Amino acid sequence: MKKNLRVIHLIKTSVGATWALKQIEQLIGLGCEIHVVLPNDAGLSNVYKQKGAIVHILNVDVASLARKPINFIKSLYKFRKLLQAIQPDLVHSHFVGTTLFMRIAMIGMRIKRIFQVPGPLHLEKKLTRNLEIKMANKYDYWIPTCNFSKQIYLKSGIPDKKLTLSFYGTDTNIYSQKNTGILRTEFSIPEEKKIVGMIAYAYAPKKWLGQTRGLKGHEDLIDAMALVIEKDPDVLCVIVGGAWGGAHAYYQSIVDYGKRKLGDKVLFLGTRKDIPYLYPDIDVVVHPSHSENLGGAAESLLMAVPTIATNIGGFPDIVKPGETGWLVPKQNPVALAETISVALADPVQAKKLADEGEKQLVTALDVKNTSKQVFNFYKTTLGI
Repeated sequence: MKKNLRVIHLIKTSVGATWALKQIEQLIGLGCEIHVVLPNDAGLSNVYKQKGAIVHILNVDVASLARKPINFIKSLYKFRKLLQAIQPDLVHSHFVGTTLFMRIAMIGMRIKRIFQVPGPLHLEKKLTRNLEIKMANKYDYWIPTCNFSKQIYLKSGIPDKKLTLSFYGTDTNIYSQKNTGILRTEFSIPEEKKIVGMIAYAYAPKKWLGQTRGLKGHEDLIDAMALVIEKDPDVLCVIVGGAWGGAHAYYQSIVDYGKRKLGDKVLFLGTRKDIPYLYPDIDVVVHPSHSENLGGAAESLLMAVPTIATNIGGFPDIVKPGETGWLVPKQNPVALAETISVALADPVQAKKLADEGEKQLVTALDVKNTSKQVFNFYKTTLGI
């Protein structure tokens, strides 16, 4: 075994994917020599360097490169040269687009590569699922980050020995602020008014995937809250998170729809940097996503806030009915409204479930633990 495992990580963005950054920091601490390929030298690029990673600037995302074939060809050539220079033990990709690029660029190479699957969205459609899986060969391995994704790979014929389940971890210490919130004070919300919250960026619908509403289900929550407030007017809906990826027109449509349906019973706070200080004032947090990995449910349970999520993707891994929270069918505002009312009606039971969720996730989502799982899979994959 070499003194250090040399691994190249492919990340399609310099401004997001902090979950990959946290994992890479731990892998460096475990003795890996980590090279990170980013599309530009902005955003988190310097942070990766500060953590000890060696950063290379190159666009390796199929989706953005496909617009100009000549750029795609240039990136393929540069990436192969990079591989020849670094001589990695493994290449580790974190996105579908970077994974497809990796597999094309590495044709004929005998370097093993890992796709850490950030979510099940591409696996839920036959076309994109088959495209990704059929491009793989004997050098490919996968790290699904929820059980739902793992089961799809198994059903698609991927051998269990090529898979390992590992959540994307986080620094659980940042969620220790649980006692005092700033939401009620900032917006003069009286204690007797119950707050139902949603914290998620607004992702515009992808029409090519057949989506008519955004991926996070903002409109579903608004429809559900109209039913809740009809029975109990003393409830306020607070939606935190602005437009993602330039979806400003879509976000404004959500705001307009919310105001039309709920009037002054809804607050839109846009993007905030102080999320942990908002959670303590929320009575129930809702995650009505149409497709998701663990999503925001991990955050709300780590904050010990009563949590409702749709019964999709990775949510059932952590939101367990009768144990840590509630699950509802996706795109079903009626069922969601009924569950919100149940959770609000029994705050003692709701808090009991949330506390159990926090207890379980403090260990399960600790990035130190999840990164060790990834590191061990590296060694298993390489047979060392």
